[in-house]
Amino acid sequence: MINRTHNWGIIGLGSIAQKFASDLKDVEGARLYAVASRTQRKARHFALKFEVEKVYGAYEELANDPDVDIIYIATPHVLHAENTLMCLDRGKAVLCEKPIAINTAQLKNMIETAKQKSLFLMEGLWTNFMPHLQKVNELTQNKTYGECLKVEADFSFKAEFDAEKRLFNKELGGGALLDIGIYPVYLALKLLGTPENIKANCKFSSTGVDISNQIDFKYASGATAQLSSSFARTTPSKARVYFENATVELGYNFHETDQLDIKTNSGVDHMDFNYPSHGYQFEIEHVQDCLEKGLTQSPAWPLQSSLELTETLDKIRNIMGLVYKEDEISK
Repeated sequence: MINRTHNWGIIGLGSIAQKFASDLKDVEGARLYAVASRTQRKARHFALKFEVEKVYGAYEELANDPDVDIIYIATPHVLHAENTLMCLDRGKAVLCEKPIAINTAQLKNMIETAKQKSLFLMEGLWTNFMPHLQKVNELTQNKTYGECLKVEADFSFKAEFDAEKRLFNKELGGGALLDIGIYPVYLALKLLGTPENIKANCKFSSTGVDISNQIDFKYASGATAQLSSSFARTTPSKARVYFENATVELGYNFHETDQLDIKTNSGVDHMDFNYPSHGYQFEIEHVQDCLEKGLTQSPAWPLQSSLELTETLDKIRNIMGLVYKEDEISK
């Protein structure tokens, strides 16, 4: 039950922020109160489209607004740590889009700051809160079809190369792994835990970021994960989870699908969750529930889970030889 209206602010007004804002308007107790962009014109255009009351041409101005309850950060990856720390320093709860940080050192600093100030902080990994993933996780935890033996997951789409755009720009934290490869890695960690052994290889673009990658996890239990992501080709971007007595297939664009097929010896059980949105409302509802309860982190996606995910991404990048300037700064 929602006891009050939560005033949301959004920093960074790209395509993800547009989807987020679109879903937020239909969430009970949620109000998109303020938005901020480095350009006043972009902020005004966004505010007009989504009927936002306050418009700021500087991130700091939004964070200083006493009526903002929580800030959603949707800036480029390399700004996540800086923007989050700025908001926390001004006493604001933060939902930061994935990846929450470029590396583990940044994230530890963010976590420590949130802890010191007793403020809510969560990584915006929306997939974790969607019905289809909740169902797969339930099947795994309850061992409905026995132990989970293997995870296969791919997320790939053909992206037009542009050295200046975020996807291929190393200065902006570009590369397939951090942008879309995080979803297959997340799925394996969520269902199987931290792997005992990691193998990884990638193809680099001329700008020095990974344009595609292939990752293999092995576990002490014998379980495995085969994960991939790419900007070089378009695929169905499906995922399969193999149990002892069933195979669960997540539909096209597995990170946001509303379709599941559970295949057993008895046949195929098709599940359609049929939600009429981008799917961000589940994450938004959860964050507001946490705020209502006075929590400083999510019980469903705690900061420890974000830390384990970030540490794993660091290990994969180390194997691939992908280094960002933030890694050198953090040493």
